[in-house]
Amino acid sequence: MHDGTDDVTVSRRTLLRASAGTAVFSAVGVGSAEANGSDATGTTPWFDDRCPDATLEPNMGHCVENGMEGCADDHPATTELRSGVQTALEERYSDVGALIDEGYQPYFDTLDREDDSYSHWINPEYVGDDAVLDPERPESVLVDDESWRSIGVMFVATRNGERIEPPAVYGGDASGETADDAPIGATAEPESPCSPWHYHSGLPGRFAWWYYQQAYERDFADGDIDLPCRTPCMLHVWAVDHPESVYAHDAPPAENRDREPAAEAGFETDAEPGSDELDWDVLPDELVPERRPEDLAALVPGL
Repeated sequence: MHDGTDDVTVSRRTLLRASAGTAVFSAVGVGSAEANGSDATGTTPWFDDRCPDATLEPNMGHCVENGMEGCADDHPATTELRSGVQTALEERYSDVGALIDEGYQPYFDTLDREDDSYSHWINPEYVGDDAVLDPERPESVLVDDESWRSIGVMFVATRNGERIEPPAVYGGDASGETADDAPIGATAEPESPCSPWHYHSGLPGRFAWWYYQQAYERDFADGDIDLPCRTPCMLHVWAVDHPESVYAHDAPPAENRDREPAAEAGFETDAEPGSDELDWDVLPDELVPERRPEDLAALVPGL
């Protein structure tokens, strides 16, 4: 779900190449499409007074002001968190086949960008549990689409499926207090908190999270088809080297992701890791939704 702030020019249809799921939600795809982005049928418009920060282009913001400034890659808490992520990816979530076995679902990026060809795989069980910042239970795993290998994780600040205020990785305020949820290497030192969480307010990110809620959580079954103004807070931890930061929002450069392709796909397909790009067309039928995101393009006014 790449949704950065760098200057890009993309078509609206490209913006809708977002996540996916196994559930079919024709009621959303048909009923809402008739509204064409208006509230004529009771649906929430894509842009309205509820969402003053919403943009058509990709856009993100920091959940905690200056939260990245307190972070250091060599801090013991960062080192421990990243080490935990690396171990989990090596032992349980190494490649696409392993992710499928562990209950992860494809959550492809909203933008086709040649310079950061990676995808998000999301686990509804982990989004819905009470763990936060747990390397053993990452809500999303980041996969290089060329090698089909996992290169990092994306934590999502939810508990029991509901968004929460994100905990600091480490640090606290001047009184030395730390976030109650700080799970790893939390310290009582009165240092600037490291809280590098971000949210998405651009249409690509909002659409991707909405699509996840409909496809995997089946929110439409309860009549909830409103588009959120923002996504929950999210945090990347890269298992491969990144020149900017362990917590950088953008993908590592291609040379930092140059890894031996997965030995095998891990599912029945004619495609091969390292030779074919990972996308919808190479996945087994049970992982591909009947309605892909681009099928819902009519939801965006003016298309």
